[in-house]
Amino acid sequence: MFWSGADFDEEKLNVKGQKFKDVSIFYNSVTEVNTKDLIRWLKKSREIQWDYKNLIKRKGKLERLK
Repeated sequence: MFWSGADFDEEKLNVKGQKFKDVSIFYNSVTEVNTKDLIRWLKKSREIQWDYKNLIKRKGKLERLK
């Protein structure tokens, strides 16, 4: 699961939540894992971040970190 994954623009990842922008993918076997996809998603997870720390202070409004 990737917390900020809804903004990755990746069709293989399933959007689970609207509020927290989380996405996930499930595998039944190690052989299903595409390492190129995984590496790309991990890179995006470092680049695309949202400010969850100040979520309450902003009354539930998420803002993207730069």
